[in-house]
Amino acid sequence: MSDSSRDTAEGAGWGTAERGAYKQLMPDHVEKLSWLSPKTLWAARNGVVASWFGDPTGRTRSRWAAQRTAAGAAADKVVRRNDPDRFSFMVIGDTGEGDDSQYAVVPGFLKASQDTSFAVIASDVIYPVGATDDYGTKFFRPYQDYPAPIYAIPGNHDWYEDLGAFMRVFCDDAPPLAPEPAPRPLTRAWWRALLWHRPRPTDEQRLTEARKLRSAPAQQTAQPGPYWAIDAGPVRIIGIDTGLLGTIDAEQGAWLREVSQGPRPKILVTGSPLYVDGEQHPCAIEGGGTVDDIVRDPAHHYVAAIGGDIHNYQRYPVDVDGRTIQYVVSGGGGAFMHATHTIPRVQIADVTEDDFRCYPLRGDSLAFYSRLYGRRLRLRRFFTLTEAEAAAVIAERLGIRPGRAPGPDTRVTRRTRLVASLLGAGGRPDRTSRFRLPVRKIYTQLFSPGSATYSPPFFKCFLRLDVTPQAVRLRCFAATGNRAQELDPPVEDEITIPLV
Repeated sequence: MSDSSRDTAEGAGWGTAERGAYKQLMPDHVEKLSWLSPKTLWAARNGVVASWFGDPTGRTRSRWAAQRTAAGAAADKVVRRNDPDRFSFMVIGDTGEGDDSQYAVVPGFLKASQDTSFAVIASDVIYPVGATDDYGTKFFRPYQDYPAPIYAIPGNHDWYEDLGAFMRVFCDDAPPLAPEPAPRPLTRAWWRALLWHRPRPTDEQRLTEARKLRSAPAQQTAQPGPYWAIDAGPVRIIGIDTGLLGTIDAEQGAWLREVSQGPRPKILVTGSPLYVDGEQHPCAIEGGGTVDDIVRDPAHHYVAAIGGDIHNYQRYPVDVDGRTIQYVVSGGGGAFMHATHTIPRVQIADVTEDDFRCYPLRGDSLAFYSRLYGRRLRLRRFFTLTEAEAAAVIAERLGIRPGRAPGPDTRVTRRTRLVASLLGAGGRPDRTSRFRLPVRKIYTQLFSPGSATYSPPFFKCFLRLDVTPQAVRLRCFAATGNRAQELDPPVEDEITIPLV
């Protein structure tokens, strides 16, 4: 097994490593996607519009669900597979930027996914707005050689064109919804409709050609809607759609409570993680209660909850009345990297730093962003930290053991401390000042989502889950964009989750 980032700097992808062969999989021309572009931000405005004038996704989702049921999809939205008691499946989140950061994941994903029964995409299949014309280069082409079915749950970006493209691709080519009546003038709904980003016309020939890339019979499936349950072997995998704003409507909430009943072990897959960045985000249900209330109920037998949306890997083993539920963030499947160095020292729900895992390591995250902003601001000599310097200053600020030892000669200087502060590095809960909290918030919300066209290491990741009647073995694999990690994807985290 190859070195991971916890073993060596080379295992993290640093150094003069050989570039991977993923470029050979990419189209000749790749449109650069910048999250600082006014054009991109304007196209992706529906989340802001919904937060100002009301979120219509619950009603739209209900209409999609009713249409699928009328077309013959299972009314209970359960996919009943014929997998044996021992099988494996993949989870990959936030995939579809269509550039280096997505395609760099593909070789390792194909290597680690051999003999798996299916894959699940957890959130944001297509960036920036889930358009139909983007599915060719951002879904069908990169995963054309994955031989099994792919299920998906939508993220907020898939909702920016009212989920039409997602439903066409994953739900048996569902036809468009009938238009709703025009709202009364000058109401909140009227303002929302006025500002709403509408789907662009579809190039049908382009979509037809794209579908041919995943046309083998073994690759085909039709899921019952944007949320679903899969009965596979001894487990039930439940995928929920958290829409534009990270909540679920009353109808989906009632369904979730219903399919969560019974003694069968369950794994939740959600677009919005329930624990992330050292905080709990329980996911409100319209009408009362939260998704996490359902997950924590011992009668429902959840063993894990895996969320996308945040573009890195995190794991929180939370004790719930004497049993452990693994709360996982896995959104590193193909978009720009969300920083981990901004995560403060973890101390939540009895989970401490000794229990918590993340990828990339905080030191690697800080080194990565110091290089990025050194280039962007043309201050390389000042901003750039070596991976050893970054690991050392993170260990000092958080009072933790570094995931990879920085070396005995590494010094923490005034410059490294200042750079860490400017880039929003987290701190200890008992030492976080009023100044540091706003800096971290500004950094994570404004500076982090920049250009995705970095050079390796990319610090991408995906999951493989091996299921038996007794346990689920969950492994987080890394994808750096370097050849060594393509040929032998390193395991960055591994946990065995008992089912009995």
